[in-house]
Amino acid sequence: MEKIPADLKKALASAQKAKTIWDGLTPIARRDFISWIESAKQVETRKRRVDSVPSRLISGKRRPCCYALVPMNLYKAIGLSAKAKTTWKALTPDERRNFNDFVNGVKNKDLQSERIAKVIYILASGKKSLVK
Repeated sequence: MEKIPADLKKALASAQKAKTIWDGLTPIARRDFISWIESAKQVETRKRRVDSVPSRLISGKRRPCCYALVPMNLYKAIGLSAKAKTTWKALTPDERRNFNDFVNGVKNKDLQSERIAKVIYILASGKKSLVK
């Protein structure tokens, strides 16, 4: 289970109805919201996203709106390798999310590029997971 960031926890605590809805979300839906928040590159964007979660939940949203599940740099790299693209298309949403989380798990652009290269190598090899 993914740890809820302190700022999101505070936002949910201030809106009991949203907190109740949050508690009823699937672990994957909660992970999507957390990934969406943590993918913000600017402090203002993160704050705006965190602040919007309670109202989104109360209005019936169970996933973040307009959240790019695939980082653009990973998306472009997959498109450059026919074998990787074929494997990617056959992945389940959970398998794709695991690769996305691996790439987004570091903020350093050089490390992120290294991880993208590793993902492309794995996908081009026909494997569907980071582990054997």
